[in-house]
Amino acid sequence: MENRMDKAGSGHKETNRAASAEEERFSAQVAEQQRKLYAIAFSYMRSETDALEAVQEATCRAWIKRKKLKDPDLFASWLVRIVINCCMDELRRRKRSFPTSEFEAHGAEEMRSGDRIDLERAFERMKPKYRHPVMLKYYQGMTTAEIAKVLKKPEGTIKTWLREGLKQLRGLL
Repeated sequence: MENRMDKAGSGHKETNRAASAEEERFSAQVAEQQRKLYAIAFSYMRSETDALEAVQEATCRAWIKRKKLKDPDLFASWLVRIVINCCMDELRRRKRSFPTSEFEAHGAEEMRSGDRIDLERAFERMKPKYRHPVMLKYYQGMTTAEIAKVLKKPEGTIKTWLREGLKQLRGLL
């Protein structure tokens, strides 16, 4: 009887060790990407607090969905995509809640140069399929191959979207 209990106890300990190792591995992978994730979130959210919240939400979503990631080599691009989705979800939620633009709401407290405001407003009016690759390329310095992985589209499509996005941006400015 005691022997069975010892075996059950050691099996439980091994399970705990494996879970702990998985958690440590996950945390290390997220830590490697932390700056990049924050920079991407900040480029969407335009606020330090909101960017940190988006990264935290993305990390939680990634932990919950970690078993669905088929290729561990794609962890970084998968996590970036989750951060972008978290940011877009929050921005959509805000748009429904607050019809006035964030610039008007925080105008006095976050004064920016006229050119910067014009650029940000132009980005807001761009189609998301063009805005995402342009932001990732020019704000985050990602290559077209990296953007293609994150957005799960062929590189040729990303190049087209970048070209069209810049064309649209010029038209809006």
